[in-house]
Amino acid sequence: MSSVRRPPVVADLTWVTAGAMTANVAGYLLQLLAASWLGVEGYSEFASLLAVQLLCAVPALAMQNVVAREVVRGASLRAVRAMMWRCAALVAAVAVVLIPVVAGVLNVGVWAAAAALGAAPVLVILSGEQGILQGGNNFRALATVLGMAGTARVAPALLALALGGGAAGALWAGAVGIVGAAFVAGRVARSQVADQPVDPAGAREPALRSKFGAKRSDEHKRAGRETANASPPHGESVGVMPVLRAVQVQAALMALSSVDLIVVRIVLDEIDASRYSLGTIATKIAFWLPQAVGVVLYPRMAQPTHSARAIRDALSVLSVIGVIAVIGAALAAPLAPLFAGADYAPIQGMLWLFALHGAILAVLQGALLSAIAVERTALAAVTWIGLAIEITLMLAFARTIETLITTAVSVAAITTTIVAVVVLRAARTHPAHAAHI
Repeated sequence: MSSVRRPPVVADLTWVTAGAMTANVAGYLLQLLAASWLGVEGYSEFASLLAVQLLCAVPALAMQNVVAREVVRGASLRAVRAMMWRCAALVAAVAVVLIPVVAGVLNVGVWAAAAALGAAPVLVILSGEQGILQGGNNFRALATVLGMAGTARVAPALLALALGGGAAGALWAGAVGIVGAAFVAGRVARSQVADQPVDPAGAREPALRSKFGAKRSDEHKRAGRETANASPPHGESVGVMPVLRAVQVQAALMALSSVDLIVVRIVLDEIDASRYSLGTIATKIAFWLPQAVGVVLYPRMAQPTHSARAIRDALSVLSVIGVIAVIGAALAAPLAPLFAGADYAPIQGMLWLFALHGAILAVLQGALLSAIAVERTALAAVTWIGLAIEITLMLAFARTIETLITTAVSVAAITTTIVAVVVLRAARTHPAHAAHI
């Protein structure tokens, strides 16, 4: 039995949870105040544009996961950052093309659509720097960056709303805040993670030694050699293709978690659409509440000898947190009209359903993260199929808030069950190589 001290997982979870919750609470405050200040007539536009912005942040989410995996495997930070900038340029080009499409589909102004899409390339850079901290196990610094970035994005947006800037003004102000956050994140990452040469065994030994305070065990050495054998040794460049493969996984998840906010403007009237949009705050809380679980366990998922155990732990913890979130939403439901206004009272009895939707999606996110960690992204096909079925059912049958959220929960539950069963079965069958999915 090795005597090497293991990473303080509980402490890491606590730090990352604190940072993520700071960002998330700031985001929820923005949505609550926007719902109150814009009213039921104008809030759905803002919520739909936020949903679009979330979808456009998919490359950023993929970037963080890929960067963290590459750092774990010993990639040069110079090469990683070069790849980050190439991807940001591609995202910027796509965003420009999508501006008129979003404006037409959602029936919003071009300036508002540009505001929603404008932050996408900057988010890629910000998330890449977060991935460097994550892959280097610098979770305290990562927590600081997460909290800072969320605050930097929300504070200017709230100021813009308070001054009457509307949805477009708030989104543009938030984009300026994200630029500042990306700059600060880069400074933090450079101060925490030095660029080290690749270890012959394929592991990032200097950074890990400073974190754990000891030489790695024989088990860690074997993990490094197996990781090196699982993928080609890193040279002086990191390709864009791994990011594109991860993007389609993250895109499937984000689309499944956000498509209802886009469809709602098509199938419901303006008032019910705003009510439904506010209800999805409970979905977001349940979805993002356990974010730290995946963040902290992800580097272990990327190591073959630890992957199976990390996947089982992640899905178990996510399920427990989901149950707590649903119960909490049911108990807190009577408070919703007090914060958002009496116009939103009709949805308070359904908040537990919105929370259930988010809790289920959180488990799906954990399963899909494991697919990215081991570079086996075929499971995303199940999520894409679920997305197509959900859109079809919503457009064909959903004409009330109740049927819309019930459809979303049902499709998410079936999709998550299939993906989780496949992941867990693979982990049991190949305990040392859960990558064989």
